[in-house]
Amino acid sequence: VEIERLDAEGARLRLPFRDEHTNPGHVLHGGVAASMIEIAAQAVTRAALGADAEPVHSGQLQVAYLAAARAQAIHAEARLLRRGKQLCFVEVEVRSEDERDIARGLVCARAGFGTPPAALPHSARDAGGADPGVMGPHIEKVPFMARLGLRIEHMADGRSRIALPWRPDNGDAGGGTHPGAVLALLDTSGAMAAWAVAGPGPYKASTPSLQAQFLAPAPGEDLVGYGHNLQRDGDAFWSDVEVATARDGRLVARGTVFYRIAVPEDRG
Repeated sequence: VEIERLDAEGARLRLPFRDEHTNPGHVLHGGVAASMIEIAAQAVTRAALGADAEPVHSGQLQVAYLAAARAQAIHAEARLLRRGKQLCFVEVEVRSEDERDIARGLVCARAGFGTPPAALPHSARDAGGADPGVMGPHIEKVPFMARLGLRIEHMADGRSRIALPWRPDNGDAGGGTHPGAVLALLDTSGAMAAWAVAGPGPYKASTPSLQAQFLAPAPGEDLVGYGHNLQRDGDAFWSDVEVATARDGRLVARGTVFYRIAVPEDRG
């Protein structure tokens, strides 16, 4: 990520195109756009509140995906909407290099100012199934998934379990797991829960929207995303997701993924 502008009022970031950021067809993975929104919002929050604000994390984040970016760089333009004593509200627009609107995000970031972290609740986890389905092994090979090291451990009956191994490439400057990697795990877990209902087919799929809450900065250790599809209405799917530590199940993030799986129109 290249910083083109950053101050206490806003920021402009650029991400060059690389295959490792994509789904098949050189389409930017939704986790990348969400990560850019998160990075831009946190950068502005830190600039606005100062060095003593740490630790900073996003209490709430909402992303709407407007269009796909294919084989081109993207920009994230962040604007501080309101600065409080501990909270900053930041709006972020993500555009492709040809100025097409890709995604928009609204982030409420929270500064800890050195306060010791609260004890985290524990995830409900799942029943421990180990069926990746016919799609799981292929999905792991998608460039962006492979880059993060995501492993599809379970993907059946409307539930998913996706492992995100700890490694420096997935880390942040403080030694924890980068929030962008957590968002990618959350998005993927929700999407795979939807696919675990629909099954393979000649479909076209995307995430129109996701919502995420970070209960605390994610630690630098293996994480697991647990997805559960709650509702299907035709080609629309709503899935709840919990992201927890693999070792002891501490809940670090939660959210909802609105996903769409549709049969492409026959344009014969």
